[in-house]
Amino acid sequence: MKALEQTYVVRYPKQSLATFGVTSINYFVVTSPVYADSDTGDREGVVRRGKVIAERPTIVTPYYALKVQGFSDEAYEYLQFLADRLGANSPGILYQYRNESDNLEIIGGEPAEIAHKISDDLDSRSENLAVVMVGVDELWDVALLKFMYEFTASSSAMNVDEMMSRGLLDPNPTVGGLPTAAVQRIESMFREVGRGRSPEELKHELDQWGAFEYYEERFLNIFRNPRP
Repeated sequence: MKALEQTYVVRYPKQSLATFGVTSINYFVVTSPVYADSDTGDREGVVRRGKVIAERPTIVTPYYALKVQGFSDEAYEYLQFLADRLGANSPGILYQYRNESDNLEIIGGEPAEIAHKISDDLDSRSENLAVVMVGVDELWDVALLKFMYEFTASSSAMNVDEMMSRGLLDPNPTVGGLPTAAVQRIESMFREVGRGRSPEELKHELDQWGAFEYYEERFLNIFRNPRP
């Protein structure tokens, strides 16, 4: 709570998350050092720099997500609730990020003042995909997580609209109502298997979607009619 209450964004990126590509966001998190002494006149700020890499948003279903490792028990309970209430193949969007820390620098001045100077410099260079935050030193990564959540929420409506405009969320009745995006992904993997990709990866993907029964004959034909 301390981190959330004292964390705020000075400058947001000027662009949203890309719907059909990877988004790389430079971040600057400014904090007061843990050793700061409020009785002295000299102030310093710690500036942590790095990149948050947002992978291309992926269309998933509750059934698919239930088979993805790495969620908490509570998350799996919620996914099961969604599957029961909305249907196993109701489409949703999965956002995945990774943090690439760069360096840490100590700069003289108040953290808020430093943050605004960095923001002004980014504006002067028209850096559209950069964020500047003020946070708490020992919990600086909470500031980053808070931003990622807010940035995702602000971008999701646009991402959904763009996917819907291409029909990617539409159910395909010939394969149990899977989203069109899933069908396209499976078709792409079949083509890649024809060019030498491992059939095991295709089988895994079909199982993830619970769609093997719809593609079983076609999958088995890979082995019946091997490429020369």
